[in-house]
Amino acid sequence: MFGTTLLLAFREIQRHLMRSFLTTLGIIIGVSAVITMVTLGNGVTASIREEISSLGSNVFIVFPQQADGRPPRPFKDEDVRAVREQIAGVTAVAGQVTKSVNAIYNGQDWQTTVEGISNAFMDARGIGIDQGRRFTAAEEQSGANVCIIGPSIYEEIFVSGVSPLGERMRLDDVSCTVIGLAASRSQAGGQGQDADNAVFMPIKNVQRRFTGNDDLGSLVVSYDPAYDSKKMQEGLVDLFRERRLLQPEQVNDFNILDTAQVNETIGAVVGQLTIGVAAIAAISLVVGGVGIMNIMLVSVTERTREIGIRMAIGALAREVRMQFLTEAVVLCCFGGLVGILLALGLSILISSIADLPFAFDPFINILSFAISALIGVVFGYFPARRAAALDPIEALRRE
Repeated sequence: MFGTTLLLAFREIQRHLMRSFLTTLGIIIGVSAVITMVTLGNGVTASIREEISSLGSNVFIVFPQQADGRPPRPFKDEDVRAVREQIAGVTAVAGQVTKSVNAIYNGQDWQTTVEGISNAFMDARGIGIDQGRRFTAAEEQSGANVCIIGPSIYEEIFVSGVSPLGERMRLDDVSCTVIGLAASRSQAGGQGQDADNAVFMPIKNVQRRFTGNDDLGSLVVSYDPAYDSKKMQEGLVDLFRERRLLQPEQVNDFNILDTAQVNETIGAVVGQLTIGVAAIAAISLVVGGVGIMNIMLVSVTERTREIGIRMAIGALAREVRMQFLTEAVVLCCFGGLVGILLALGLSILISSIADLPFAFDPFINILSFAISALIGVVFGYFPARRAAALDPIEALRRE
């Protein structure tokens, strides 16, 4: 019985292809809008998390800031030692110094940033090496003229396909030997800053040759995730307030960024926004359902005599109801399937234009299809019941 009913439903839809397509347009738009918004929201969340992950996972970044009209006060090596010795759960702590420079090699120059760091800093930030090696302990201690270049530097001023290892390049007036090529990181730092556009040198070299002092621009503190990050952050605040001789009434002249907390907060905010926008887009599904019900009522009116003939030759009311209900569900399922395909194409197109990762979510696709089928049942039931309730004699009299 179900197979015959399904066949009749397909035949009826085929008789009015244009009307059937226009009827399902609301379902198509609703399903495609919901899936597209959720997919793009997942892509935005993945992109943000990737950017934050380039700062390191389970990492505190501590940087000075202006407070009470006082200029930012830099950190010192003593602060690094104090954090390492007094804060439980710390796995690595290191300072960083940065300065904008021109990288020059083989007649090519490129605006970049030299970062004075240590191997501990690379561990904390998760900076890998694609070619070559990291600094040796002797190079860190002496501040040797060696450097590790980022992928953007290699692409811009070095010869493609030729290893940069062992080559001499200049950073402003300072010459250094390339000992490594850093692994590519995501775009991070805000305002379109390229995390791969950097040259890493031993921190003592940058302090001696570029900044002329022993100041540290920021600290990075990686910690064991088994420890409570909030309590660790409170401990860091107390430690730095004590070391910087801040009175109880004075505000902090430093700030602490917890990458894990930022990642969690941004993911939650983007998720809520995605749900809100998807819910608004889902309104078109209801509009599409009303359109389905309207067309099915028109179809009942047009086919009143056909219904009368079927019931006169022995068709049961439940069979008539099942036929019209099946037609409504098939129409909605067709709209849901087309909507999914349309959403897939739109998501891929927009993701490529906006440079976002394509985050396909099977659950939302299956759920949207199931909801479109449910809409067919809900909005198709009233027309189906109306058709089943027709009196055969009265239906046969209808021209």
